[in-house]
Amino acid sequence: MTPDARNAWLRTLGLTAAGLVIAGALGIVAGHFWPVLALAAVAMLGWQHWQLGRVLHRLGARRWPRLAGKRGAWDELDRLHDRDQRERRLRKRRLLEMLRAYRAAAAALPDAVVVVERNSQRIRWFNQAGAKLLGLHYPADVGAPLVPRLHPLPMAQWLASGRHADTIEVASPVSPAIRLSLRLIPYSENLWLLVARDVTRLLQLEQMRRDFVANVSHELRTPLTVIHGYLDMIDPDEHRALAPMLGEMQRQSQRMARLVEDLLALSRLESADGAPVDERVPMAPLLDTLRREGLALGQGRHRIVVENTAGVDLWGSGAELHSAFSNLVGNAVRHTPDGGQVLIRFRRDDGHQDGPAAEAGGVALEVIDSGIGIAAEHLPRLTERFYRVSNSRSRISGGTGLGLAIVKHVLQRHQARLEVRSRVGDGSMFSCHFTAARVRPPEPGASHPAPSEATQ
Repeated sequence: MTPDARNAWLRTLGLTAAGLVIAGALGIVAGHFWPVLALAAVAMLGWQHWQLGRVLHRLGARRWPRLAGKRGAWDELDRLHDRDQRERRLRKRRLLEMLRAYRAAAAALPDAVVVVERNSQRIRWFNQAGAKLLGLHYPADVGAPLVPRLHPLPMAQWLASGRHADTIEVASPVSPAIRLSLRLIPYSENLWLLVARDVTRLLQLEQMRRDFVANVSHELRTPLTVIHGYLDMIDPDEHRALAPMLGEMQRQSQRMARLVEDLLALSRLESADGAPVDERVPMAPLLDTLRREGLALGQGRHRIVVENTAGVDLWGSGAELHSAFSNLVGNAVRHTPDGGQVLIRFRRDDGHQDGPAAEAGGVALEVIDSGIGIAAEHLPRLTERFYRVSNSRSRISGGTGLGLAIVKHVLQRHQARLEVRSRVGDGSMFSCHFTAARVRPPEPGASHPAPSEATQ
């Protein structure tokens, strides 16, 4: 209770007590104490009820006039209620201003924003971009089911994923020429936020970049072939003074040729539509090929070990898988000092191994080296094009910076996942995890090594 309210209450209580005392005194003088006291008490009670009725009337009429200069408890109640009403109206006005500001900000967004009820999947609200990009109409579509309104977009299965829904790219229901990136954000227990972004221009620029890289790489092949051919025709023994320069020119031309081939391979993977041409990929001969390639690249300076404990084959594109695995082996050999070991292991991935995404029935191909390792801050960016952990190390090893980007795209086309583990000084492990759908039993009569066999 505030001091003013307490004083008003005490003043009213004092006036009531004083009135009763005066009525009692008058009753004694008149010789009728109790009747006069009772009459005074009834009068005061009636006055209090009249004041209460006045308050209830003003509450029901939603108007509360200010009563300046009054000092009683009921007058203080008038004042306090008037203050509360004014503060409530002020808060309401501020909330309305904030709501209008938020709605204006949401309406000004170039991205479509749709508030969706989680259980019924009905539209609660959408901004102006929702009408432009998704073809929604206000107010007819407010309260309508989202999935039928965005037909033919594949919304039902995507919404069923809830919090685990990935970002997808689809054509806009307004125009097939508009490409949208859809993202689902659960921001409360009962509501989802569907955000649709127009990525048409970004995809066009990405396609222009791919076409440019593919065209430039293709055009570079012919002059590089000519340069490399003329360098091979020059005998260093006949030009001993030029021998060091000729050797360096040959190495650099070969490196540029590898870069061009990797760029072309990456361009083909990025521009490929749909799934790869699937076939049975016998793993036993592929593992042996990877071992021989590693030995040739290391020129006998490394120990190459192969373990095949899975005893199965893969289902996919043999050329693409060989390219991905070969890049991993090549990186391991190039970044492992002389005398080190590279282990190529093909094993079951049934959930008993360490790892977040092991799946029952799946398999994993791992390339483990005893090299110098990679610092943790570099691991998330290893699959970016031309990303260098160390420029000097890349120049020495002769890498193009595109190998892991090729690996990532190949695995994505085979619904597989790349996992990298490494610590500086402890070597690295690159694991390709395939789901059970990509596993096939070996063909009858095919030769597979025993589960514990190792080949050097």
